Amino acid sequence: MATKQERSFGETIRERRRQLDLTQEEVARRIGTSIPYVGHLESGKRHPSERIVSRLAEVLGLDRRKLYFLANPSAREMIEPKRRSADGAVWEKFRRDERLRKVHRVTDDEMEVLGRIARMGEVRSVEGLIHLLETIRYVLSER
Repeated sequence: MATKQERSFGETIRERRRQLDLTQEEVARRIGTSIPYVGHLESGKRHPSERIVSRLAEVLGLDRRKLYFLANPSAREMIEPKRRSADGAVWEKFRRDERLRKVHRVTDDEMEVLGRIARMGEVRSVEGLIHLLETIRYVLSER
């Protein structure tokens, strides 16, 4: 579901259609599709093709790029770099805390794996790293 800050694709096109005082029927006719399909897009039951996104952007006067990313949020993740915590602060704190590593018996191999994971994206908490370590250990013990 969409966050409070960002509306979903369906909410965005429904809101804009209503602002323009258009019916689903009028939008369907203008983009060359059926009325039920427009309803399904607005309710999130269907995923639009690139052609439909372009047509909707044109008909509703919306920015095509923004509308495309609303319809395809994973595409944005692929082209925009992930934001990281300030200089990898959480990972650095974990890496330098010998007492913490000793308490949790973290091996050099495990540190290498956790370091690779930390480079993949934002590490939000030391507790999260410990949880991840415990999960990896659990999965490996199932062999």
